[in-house]
Amino acid sequence: MKDPLKTGFAERLTARQDAKKALLAKLKPKPTIVAEVFESREEIKARELEAVRQARADAKEAARLEAEAKALAELEAKRGERKERKALTKSEQKAKRDAKYAARKARK
Repeated sequence: MKDPLKTGFAERLTARQDAKKALLAKLKPKPTIVAEVFESREEIKARELEAVRQARADAKEAARLEAEAKALAELEAKRGERKERKALTKSEQKAKRDAKYAARKARK
């Protein structure tokens, strides 16, 4: 009579091999899913550091431009005062000359 379950030695060996293969396949590490746009912590930290450095550089440049504009405004104010003073001096000199001329004319 034939065995309906086919539990002969050869079948048991192949079943054992299949079970062992299945167990090994289950224990094998599965390939990890890697994000397409993956940034490491170092890259993120470097990007943030660069952003901070850029912000500081921008603030420093703005402060420099502000100081430069302030110095230019002070220089313009000094120049304006000097021009006023020279214009006043010229008018005073003209008044003195006119007085001398008038005095000389009066003497004649």
